[in-house]
Amino acid sequence: MLGVAIVGCGLIARFHARALAEIPGTRLATVVSRTQASAAKMVQELKLSCDIATDLSAVLKRSDIQIVIITTPSGAHMEPAVASANAGRHVVVEKPLEITLDRCDRIIDACDKNNVKLCTIFPSRFGDANQELKKAVAAGRFSRLTLGETTCKWWRPQFYYDEGGWKGTQALDGGGALMNQAIHNVDLLLWMMGPVTHVGGFTAMLAHERIEVEDTAVACLRFASGALGVIQAATSVWPGLSKTIAVHGSRGSAIIEQDDLLRWEFDPATPEDERIRARFAQKTGASGGSSNPAAISHAGHARQLADFVRAIETGKPPLVDGREGRRAVEVILGIYEAQKTGQVVEVK
Repeated sequence: MLGVAIVGCGLIARFHARALAEIPGTRLATVVSRTQASAAKMVQELKLSCDIATDLSAVLKRSDIQIVIITTPSGAHMEPAVASANAGRHVVVEKPLEITLDRCDRIIDACDKNNVKLCTIFPSRFGDANQELKKAVAAGRFSRLTLGETTCKWWRPQFYYDEGGWKGTQALDGGGALMNQAIHNVDLLLWMMGPVTHVGGFTAMLAHERIEVEDTAVACLRFASGALGVIQAATSVWPGLSKTIAVHGSRGSAIIEQDDLLRWEFDPATPEDERIRARFAQKTGASGGSSNPAAISHAGHARQLADFVRAIETGKPPLVDGREGRRAVEVILGIYEAQKTGQVVEVK
């Protein structure tokens, strides 16, 4: 059994705990929080059979811990991640990997140095419709990729920021609608369309008070392939709309809303296309967190953590490693720089 420690006992930690319960060969051994009360609340709420700890250094000395999952606030990922890697533990980090490239690199370097696995949590990659879209891209069915689009037009009430303590702060959130919510969309767009070379964009805080980051953002991108891209991200759009990803090319178009396929057309068409359209035409009914961050499924987390366990067992890299996680952060920081300077920013 691979023993797992979860560091941080906020909302997202609960998704990891539920996901681990479905992965054979793993055991949640302990949850770690700065306060005993926070850890105890999570254990009681989920009826977990695990230890409670407030000292990560003591946990990292235990021989029954092989994986550490970091679910602390975004700007506090690096310290526990590096400590875990230095202790020889495999590391899972919730998105974003970190809020600056230097802090991302320090996590990646520590894991490389200690020869441990690292993954960044992007469960949207493991959705069936997104996996099918990725296969179509890889097979060249779009021919020349021309345009990639993604939207995350979500709603968060003011109390979401007021009750969280760290949410909406530059120091620990690192950004707003882009860095916290739409980073999943940004990762999907990069996964489908390839690396970005240039970004431009605008951000604003329009529908909230007392936060230091954006609740509305738009950006344009140029990909290394020559294709162009568009990102819309918000927590200011009431009542909250389902997220979308669209890929267009000279021989095809596909649009996914949440986990539902809105469009799937290629020239030439194949018999398989009709089966794919039929499979993903059914509405899932899930909001995907568009207006309530708790209203998401843990299925994507379970699939990604299962992939990480396979990576450990086989020695192969996980589907989403630390460098993949860094790419999305780099693009988002480029958009922030474009807003600040009013210039197109080169992404290196």
